[in-house]
Amino acid sequence: MVRFILFAFLMTLLLQSAYGQRRENDYYRLETIVSAQAKTHSRDKRWRPDTKEVVLEVTGMTALDDDRLAVAIRKGEIWILSNLGGDPRNIEYSLFADALHDPMGLIYRDGTFYTAQRAELTAIRDTDGDGYADEYSNVASGWGVTGNYHEYTYGPKLDQQGNFWVTLNMGMGEHANNGDDLWRGWGIKIDGNGKLIPVCSGMRSPSGFGANSHGDMFFTDQQGNWIATCSLHHMREDSFFGHPWGLRSPHQAKLPTTEEVESVAAGVPWPNALPKITNLKPPAVWFPYKKVGQSATDVVLDNTTGKFGPFTGQLFIGEFRLSEINRVFLERVAGEYQGACFRFRSGFDSAVVRMDFNKDGQMYVGLTNRGWSSLGSSSYGLQRLVWTGRMPFEIKEMRAKPDGFELEFTKPVDQDTARNLKSYRMKNYTYLLQAKYGSPEILTEKNSIRDIRVSEDGLTVRLGIDGLREGFVHELNCINLKSKDGEPLLHPNGYYTLNRIPQVD
Repeated sequence: MVRFILFAFLMTLLLQSAYGQRRENDYYRLETIVSAQAKTHSRDKRWRPDTKEVVLEVTGMTALDDDRLAVAIRKGEIWILSNLGGDPRNIEYSLFADALHDPMGLIYRDGTFYTAQRAELTAIRDTDGDGYADEYSNVASGWGVTGNYHEYTYGPKLDQQGNFWVTLNMGMGEHANNGDDLWRGWGIKIDGNGKLIPVCSGMRSPSGFGANSHGDMFFTDQQGNWIATCSLHHMREDSFFGHPWGLRSPHQAKLPTTEEVESVAAGVPWPNALPKITNLKPPAVWFPYKKVGQSATDVVLDNTTGKFGPFTGQLFIGEFRLSEINRVFLERVAGEYQGACFRFRSGFDSAVVRMDFNKDGQMYVGLTNRGWSSLGSSSYGLQRLVWTGRMPFEIKEMRAKPDGFELEFTKPVDQDTARNLKSYRMKNYTYLLQAKYGSPEILTEKNSIRDIRVSEDGLTVRLGIDGLREGFVHELNCINLKSKDGEPLLHPNGYYTLNRIPQVD
């Protein structure tokens, strides 16, 4: 009997997941360009005459203006893909560069590709125009590399001033962090002369980062020791994000000592830790574990001006373990970023590692699980996400107010369900800053919703809420809410990281 109940429960979850993906596909269609199940042959035999298959374990990706796509892969190669719009069997693959060491990002600027290898930021050029790189230049180096398997260097990405940025993963395992790992756990800016400018520390596994619409840089971190759950942080000078091992690097920044952080190793609630540790900055957004991913990756700005749907100016966040993409709305309160995260699109073939938009507003999604576990049918691949033109019923924005939250929707709400107190539930919780791996949700309390105001056009709902707490995630459930035309919300939950309660409306 117990086995039958467990089987029924698992089947219910699978059916609900499949139903959710079908609904998501009505609005954002998922197309497979390259699958691990299919052979993909190179059209360029000059450089790799023995090539029978291009294994697209994507670790870097950039869309080119002429409808081609450049892809860096785990094997240390860069390939140029053409004819992406039609039959996948007609895609042309041209090897552009090889012999790279774990390239973990890719950008293209002024005729040059840039990628971060383990030990350097490299510029790669084709100087004779034959389609194959013949010049590899060291743009910047100087961070520590010990041979630890987990010492990835991610990037680069560009800021509005044209500076390169990279983020440096902490080593893992018994022999990690032995003193030779300079600047590990740091965000590094690189100026036009190749000078390293260490900006901020406290990172564990910052595998994705990028700029928002204002040009400010953000990175994601993944749950682990000192990192309670996945999170999104604003990178700025003299900021510390919680992981203490990188503090041994000889920095001049106004950051805490390792001993200062490790004094709370047994665990302190994050709101209580902030005044105890010098320049400790909370995440702009926490991603509650399993509710919104388990291992956050890339950060990409929707700069498509509506070609990708109603979320222009927001950030999309890749997810490794659950093979999905999530969404973030940010706002600034008292000079600091905070905001809400939402589920967006599930069902990818493998771990989502890199994302980029093409000029038509379609999102390319690069996949590889690199030997770790992820949901899906493949271990690598390349897919494309396309807005169908249908408007999903979603919470578009969730803004903090002095007395609660204001919700903006993509479609008008049904006035009756929107004014019903039973359409909403909210609770809040926080996490521990601790040396142990991750953290449970702690200090959980329910919030009471005392009043509801719906705009005349039905696009905004103002919730008056008691019991708001700074430093806590406020989890909203709108399970009973309907749109004016009777649709339920595609994703009924929002998770707002309320670092500061606004003082004025």
